[in-house]
Amino acid sequence: MIAMSEYPGERLNSFRRFEEKMRAAEMHPLVITMFKRNYLQLLSGSTGSISKAQIDAVDDVPDAEKLEGYTKAGEEALAHTAVIKLNGGMGTSMGLEEAKSLIPVKNELRFIDIIARQIRHMQTAYHDRLPLLLMNSFSTRADSLEALAAYPELAGDLPLDFLQHRIPKVLANDLSPAVWEDDPELEWCPPGHGDIYTALVTSGLLERLLAEDIHYAFVSNADNLGAVVDLDILGYFASERLPFMMEVADRTPADRKGGHLALLKDGRLTLRESAQCPDDEKDEFQDITLYRYFNTNSLWLDLRALKDTLSRYDGILPLPLIRNRKTLDPRDESSPEVYQLETAMGAAISLFENAAALRVPRSRFAPVKTTDDLLAVWSDAYVLTDDYRVVRNPARTLPHLDVVLDKQHYKFVSQLQERFPSGAPSLLHCASLRIDGDARFGSGVVCRGDVHITVPEGETSRIENDIVLEG
Repeated sequence: MIAMSEYPGERLNSFRRFEEKMRAAEMHPLVITMFKRNYLQLLSGSTGSISKAQIDAVDDVPDAEKLEGYTKAGEEALAHTAVIKLNGGMGTSMGLEEAKSLIPVKNELRFIDIIARQIRHMQTAYHDRLPLLLMNSFSTRADSLEALAAYPELAGDLPLDFLQHRIPKVLANDLSPAVWEDDPELEWCPPGHGDIYTALVTSGLLERLLAEDIHYAFVSNADNLGAVVDLDILGYFASERLPFMMEVADRTPADRKGGHLALLKDGRLTLRESAQCPDDEKDEFQDITLYRYFNTNSLWLDLRALKDTLSRYDGILPLPLIRNRKTLDPRDESSPEVYQLETAMGAAISLFENAAALRVPRSRFAPVKTTDDLLAVWSDAYVLTDDYRVVRNPARTLPHLDVVLDKQHYKFVSQLQERFPSGAPSLLHCASLRIDGDARFGSGVVCRGDVHITVPEGETSRIENDIVLEG
């Protein structure tokens, strides 16, 4: 790390190279100012670290499953609500070069198809407009809007999307702008989903939503098909006049490494991501009995309160810096190391007076991050409801399904499709499925209990049609 905190002139000179690059790319002045704030934090040695001395654990939060009497308020608030889906992610980690939301996920429907149908179901059931807005990246915009064209009923006075910004990558060795002549696009990166607040301002969408009498926004990840508008939750949020509310869920052993909810010493809620935890506190960070709740990345925003809060901070929320270390070319580990300067949208919880968290059931958190998750959702362990939620099959009596697939043979969607040409095996009565090596499945295969398949290196195993695997 280059220590420049004692030389403000040199710090500003260092930033000017980034400023020139961003101006040349016609970046909005607010984005340049945002990046400058985070870059100067980096130069001063800030890592965004939050130690246990700065926080307390959260003992309890209100429970969505115990809410009563808010349905009518939710129905009334629905006419003033919009749904925002974070759709900037590419499917590169699963071998795709298009928006992740275009992966077929259930009954041949893609994420984006299911999202569109969730919205249409609510619009039809309650005779409300309920606008859908995608926060796209430059990489996902064209494909996603083309997919939404199949749902012309979603088109209205508001645009179907707005763009997440992009910022320069920072070389780790000297903190200068990254340069990659082979592919200049790799010199840029997204600034994390904390960018949503700035993007709503620079796109003009925040003002347009308010002008359209939209007061509330429900924000969630496009790959979380359990995150739908719930009238009781919306009614609670509106009736209690909360400015900001985060949906949280109970941490399980599978969530040990993810971010958690905490209390600052002044009583405000905050979010601590794993990248913000000091190395010598990692074990305690992963203590799910101490830090009990994780952020599902589903938020409820009062857009009027958001406008007021943004005004208080001159249009840029001062979110904690997350210094994310990567290689310049994510597919080339020998490429130079860079910092991506990011922020998390959930961290804004500490900036709103009377912000709240709400415990939600696990059914509202069903993300698909890997092909392990994807195979589970493909299977009969999950069903698609009439209102287009992907939920655990009610006929399943076992706890959470654990799927672990050999990354050499199953990491990419194309590899999964090649090895399961007839679709996923039945996993309804399967506790865990682990595959080491190259196994290829026929149709009608049933897995029960704990199934572990091992195929010797260099060989391929064929699982014949209608086989029952147990143990």
